[in-house]
Amino acid sequence: MSEVKLSGVPILRVLSAAGAKEFYCETLGFSLDWEHYYAEGAPVYMQVSRDGLILHLSENQRFQTGNIAYVATSGIESLHAQLARATQAWTPPAITSTPWNSKQLEIEDPFQNLLRFNEDDSSRDS
Repeated sequence: MSEVKLSGVPILRVLSAAGAKEFYCETLGFSLDWEHYYAEGAPVYMQVSRDGLILHLSENQRFQTGNIAYVATSGIESLHAQLARATQAWTPPAITSTPWNSKQLEIEDPFQNLLRFNEDDSSRDS
């Protein structure tokens, strides 16, 4: 019997393709991999990625805003420093320590979706 391996891609609702590109690509440093419109005037469905993390973003009304994407992270301080240097118009929130012995950086996008970057003890550099 073969080993089971699973992976997933969160789909987050965005209310504006332009706003999503600005925030995810320009502010957070993601790359726009592709964007698709099922028909002319249809809502966008796009993929952005950064450092192995893939997100799908959609304007489709069947998706809800206000979702949380948990992101297992290594190098959270470096990520925070990169984001702090990326733009003068936005400052990332502080990294916090959690009661479950991890470091966490929570970033809310303009559409009330939350990216929860979490680095636990086992992934920290020695």
